[in-house]
Amino acid sequence: MYFDELPFEDEILDALDAMNFVEMTPVQEQTMPIIMDGHDVISCAQTGTGKTAAYILPLLNNLLNDSHSADHLNAIIMAPTRELAQQIDQQMQGFSYFAPFSSVAVYGGNDGNAWDIQKKGLTHGADIVIATPGRLLSHMKVYNIDFSHIKYFILDEADRMLDMGFYDDIMKIVNKLPKSRQTIMFSATMPPKIRTMAKQIMHAPKEVRIAISRPPETIHQMAYICYEPQKIKLIEHIFQDKTLSKVILFVGKKNAVHDITRSLRKLGLRADEMHSDLEQSARDHVMHEFRNGRVDILVATDIVSRGIDIDDIPLVINYNVPRDAEDYVHRIGRTARAANSGEAITLIGPDEQIFFQRIEKFLEKDIEKLPLPQGFEPGPEYVIGKEEKKKKKSYKGYKKRSEK
Repeated sequence: MYFDELPFEDEILDALDAMNFVEMTPVQEQTMPIIMDGHDVISCAQTGTGKTAAYILPLLNNLLNDSHSADHLNAIIMAPTRELAQQIDQQMQGFSYFAPFSSVAVYGGNDGNAWDIQKKGLTHGADIVIATPGRLLSHMKVYNIDFSHIKYFILDEADRMLDMGFYDDIMKIVNKLPKSRQTIMFSATMPPKIRTMAKQIMHAPKEVRIAISRPPETIHQMAYICYEPQKIKLIEHIFQDKTLSKVILFVGKKNAVHDITRSLRKLGLRADEMHSDLEQSARDHVMHEFRNGRVDILVATDIVSRGIDIDDIPLVINYNVPRDAEDYVHRIGRTARAANSGEAITLIGPDEQIFFQRIEKFLEKDIEKLPLPQGFEPGPEYVIGKEEKKKKKSYKGYKKRSEK
C-alpha cells in the first residue's frame, strides 16, 4: 500500500515526498488508518519495522484536522531512553517540516541550555512533547505544567519502559491527563503487565500484531561454541577474514564493556564503548563517530539493542548469550534493516549453552554452529541437557592447557 492511498493532508504528503517515502511497511499499513479514525491502539511491532512513522504521521494529520489550541500542549510521546527520544524528535522534524506545529524533546543530559529550552516548550505550549518519563516528571515537580488540552498520548517501546521500572512514573503522568484522549501504545512484546496497564489507561483499544518476536529471515544467524578466553581471538579472526565497519558487539554487563574495548584496541581494531554510565555528551560523540565510520566496532550493553536507527549495520556479534530470547531478537534486529541483509554471530561459552538452547527453542530453529577456525584449540561440546558441572569441569581443563 502507498502513502498517497490514505487521506493525508498536503502538508504530510509533501514531507513524505521530500523524504522519498513511497510504500508503507506492514505496521504502517495496518496501524495508521486505525489511529486516523481516532481509536486507541495497541500495536505489537519490533524496532525497525517503521513504527515511529506509524504514529507520527497520523498524529500530525489528526492535529491538522481537529480543533486544538496553539498555545497549549496537545500531544505527548513517551520513550524509555534519551537515544530513542532524540531519534523520534529527528523524525518529527522531518515529517512536520511543512506543517505548522512545534515540538520539544524532553530528556536528560549535560547541556546546560537544555533544561531552559524544555521548560519554555512545556510552559508556553509546544504542540508535541517527546519525553522520557523521568525527565518530564522532574519538570512537573518544579513547574505547574498544563496538561488539560492533551488529546493524544503515545507510549513507544512500552514493554521496555516497564522493564526499566517506569510504571509508577507513567501513571503519575497519566493521572494529569484528560480522560477524553486518544492513547496509542507500541510494544515489541505483549506480556501480562502491558495488558494490565492497557486496561488502566486505554479505552476499548484495537490491537495490531506485526512480526511478533521473530527476527527477519534476511539475518544469517550463526554461532561459535567456544571457551571464554577464545572469544577475543574469535573477534580478531572475524575482522581478519572480512573488511567490516559499523559492527555492534553486545556485552552482557557494562563493567565488562571497557575491558573488552581495550582488548580490541590492543589488537589494532577501531573500537569504542557505549553503556549507561557514559555522560550524554560522550554517548552522542561515540554514536557520531560510529555513524560516520570512524569507529568500526561499537562495544555496547543492551542500551543500543532498541531504538537506534542505523540502517547499514552488516553484522551484530553477541559476546555473551542474552538470558532472554526477546533480548536476543532485539539485539540481532540491529542488522538487516530497511530491506538490507545482515549477519548475527553469537559466541557461546560453556555456561551459556543452556540460554542459547532456550533461544533456539523460542525461535523454533537450530542456529548454524560454525567450526572454530584453523589454529584454535577445540572448543567445548554442544550438548543439550548436559549437566552444568561437567561444562565447568571441561572449562577448567581448558584453562590448565592454556596456561601451560
